[in-house]
Amino acid sequence: MTRSRGLLCAIHQPNLFPRLSTLAKLFTADIWIALDDVQFARRDYQHRARLGRHDDPNAQQWMSLPVRSPDGRSSPIKDIGILERERSIRRILRMTRQHHGRGEHWSAVEAGVRQVAEMISRTESLADVAITSTLSLLDLLHWRGIVVRSSEFVVSADRSTRLADLTHAVGATSYLCGTGGARYLRPDPFSKRAIGVIYFSVPTDTSHEIWAGAQRLSSIAALAEAGLSAVRHAIEVEVQLTHHLAPTTEPTGQQELSLK
Repeated sequence: MTRSRGLLCAIHQPNLFPRLSTLAKLFTADIWIALDDVQFARRDYQHRARLGRHDDPNAQQWMSLPVRSPDGRSSPIKDIGILERERSIRRILRMTRQHHGRGEHWSAVEAGVRQVAEMISRTESLADVAITSTLSLLDLLHWRGIVVRSSEFVVSADRSTRLADLTHAVGATSYLCGTGGARYLRPDPFSKRAIGVIYFSVPTDTSHEIWAGAQRLSSIAALAEAGLSAVRHAIEVEVQLTHHLAPTTEPTGQQELSLK
């Protein structure tokens, strides 16, 4: 890819029907790098999603896919396989409809859910399924970006340097950093590569129908209840972008990056 001015990159692990806070970050970016070569975490959102209405916490429920880790705890996401695939398909179709089928805009969302069910019928790869689930929701919002996988590149093992390397490798000029990354991110690898860092956050007003539960619940909740247009408008208007670091110099002394 050629380095173009203004391209914004987000880097995030593949999540199953991701939370609205995650989906909003990816929607805001021009390029999503799916971080598929990092360690799988069973207590994270990679193979599970929390369903239910934001105004009824007692009725919320985890929807998890059974998976196998070929190398135990050290297995990267890209090597995780889905078990009991036919049962997993039934679970996804049943649970999403059970919790969100009464939503005014459910029919549009259901089409994306069925795409994921179809993907599970064709592959056991959790990464493929999770990426498909995210793209199915981004497509509903008419996202015009592209997705690549971190496993396609050879980059540094250091956490901050790795993110800067990946951002540079896809030709982006700015890295979109979420609230989690803000706690550990070191700016120097980005400044050395003339990459800007933009901090991203969503509204925390839990009384708002769209953003309530945005950091816990799957995006399916907001999309099915509020609708596609309302969610897209909220992302475009209400997310907060803070330019923390702007590129001021041309990159010097960069390592050479290569595709695997």
